[in-house]
Amino acid sequence: MTRTIRIKKGADIRLKGRPSPLVDRAPFATFFAVQPPNYLGIVPKLEVKEGVHVKAGSPLFHSKENTEVKFLSPVSGVVSQVLRGEKRRILAVVVESDGKNESQAFAPIDPEAEDRQTLVSAIAERGFFALIEQRPFATIANPSDVPRSIHVSGFDSAPLAADMEVVLAGREAAFQTGIHTLRKLANGSNVQLGLRAGQSFYNAIDGIDRYVFDGPHPTGNVGVQIHHTCPINKGEVAWTMHAEDVANLGETLTSGAYCAKRTIALGGSECEEPRHIQTLLGSAISSLVGSVNDEDVRIISGNPLTGDRTSNNGFLGGLHHQVCLLPEGNKPKFLLTDGWLGMGFDKFSLSKSYPTWLLPKSKEFIMDTCNNGEERAFVVTGQYEPVFPFDIFPVQLLKSILANDIDAMEKLGIYEVAPEDFALCEYACTSKIAVQSIIRSGLDMMKKELG
Repeated sequence: MTRTIRIKKGADIRLKGRPSPLVDRAPFATFFAVQPPNYLGIVPKLEVKEGVHVKAGSPLFHSKENTEVKFLSPVSGVVSQVLRGEKRRILAVVVESDGKNESQAFAPIDPEAEDRQTLVSAIAERGFFALIEQRPFATIANPSDVPRSIHVSGFDSAPLAADMEVVLAGREAAFQTGIHTLRKLANGSNVQLGLRAGQSFYNAIDGIDRYVFDGPHPTGNVGVQIHHTCPINKGEVAWTMHAEDVANLGETLTSGAYCAKRTIALGGSECEEPRHIQTLLGSAISSLVGSVNDEDVRIISGNPLTGDRTSNNGFLGGLHHQVCLLPEGNKPKFLLTDGWLGMGFDKFSLSKSYPTWLLPKSKEFIMDTCNNGEERAFVVTGQYEPVFPFDIFPVQLLKSILANDIDAMEKLGIYEVAPEDFALCEYACTSKIAVQSIIRSGLDMMKKELG
C-alpha cells in the first residue's frame, strides 16, 4: 500500500519561464568537461594528460582517498586542457569531442544474476559511484560501505525543475534495471522511492517502496523524504541517487557502453524558449543556451536556489539537471517603483509584505539575482521555520556550527541535513546569511572529526 505524506512547511517560488514538456536535442557540443569541485568529498588524482585520446567511459581521474571512485569521459576525443585554480587545484578536465562517440567496451551485466560484490566492482569501474551520494555528510558514497537504505526522489520540486516523467519517458526498462541494481547494493532491501500524486511512469516499477509526498518545495528533496520516512541516526549510512542516473546506470550495465545522458530543464524569464533539452554530462553551456549576454543575464548551472553561477564559456555541472537564465539584477532601482515603497504587485514574497499573496497561485514572477542588501546581524526572526520541513531547530543548528560545538550539532540533527535542504531558509533570510555554506562547513567539520 502506498503511503501519502503531507508536508505543509516550505514554499513554491513561482518563477517565470517554466520549461514546457517539449524535448529538443541540443547541438552536439565540441567541448565537454568533468569538474572535480562538483563532487564533494574527493581530492582528484589525474589518470590522463593533455593531448591523450580517450573514449566515452575512459577514466579521467579518480579520488585519491578511494581509488575505486572514478570519473569518466562522457565522449570520445582528446583531452584538450586541464584547468587549474589556486594551489594547482584541478577545476576541470576538458575533452574536445571527435564526433565519433566511440565507447569504452564494458562487459554487459545482468544485476539479477550477480552477487553484491560483483555489482559494486562493476559500478565502480563504470564510474557511477561518483553519482551516488551518501547521508550523512552529503558527499560521494564509499563503495566499501553497506547502506542501511537507498533513496530515490521520483520528482523535483525546485523552481523551474525538469518534469521527471518527461526526462524518463521511454526508459522504463533501463530505470527498472537500475532499481534492481540498487536493491542488490542495499542487500535486498527495496529502494525507497518518493513520488508526487498523479505520476504514472513508476506504476509498473517493482523492487520499490512507494511514498507519495504532497506539499511545496522542498518536498522533492531526497533529504526531506528520508527525514519523513526513516530518519538517519548516528552510525547509519543511507545512499541517494538521481532518478535519471538510475536509468543511466541500468542502461550502462546492460548495454556495455557508458551512458552519460542528461535531459535538462532550460528555463527562466530570460530564456526565449523554455523547454527540456537532451545532452550529455558536462556539455558546454553555449551549446545549451546559445549566445547570451552574461553581463545582464545570470546563467545558472543547476536550480536557482542551489546552482552555480557560470558563463557562456562554462560547462554543465556533473550533478546538475537544470540550466536557468535570470536577470542579473545590476540595473538601478527606484524608490517608488522597484524599491521598498512600491506597491509590489509584481513582487513575490514568502511573507505577506506585498499584495501578490492575494493573486492566483498560477501567477508567475520575474525575479532578478539582486540580494537587496548585504549581510547583517544574525538574529532570530522566525523566518526559517515556515519553510523548513524538518523536526529540527534550524537557527540553533546554524549557530552551533558557527560556534564549532560538535555535541550540539549532533543533538540538533546535523546528520540528517544537506545544504540544499536549507536553500529556502537562505532565500527567506532577512539577514542575508549564507546558510548553505554554513551547513556545508558543518558537515565537513563532522566528517573530519568522525573520520
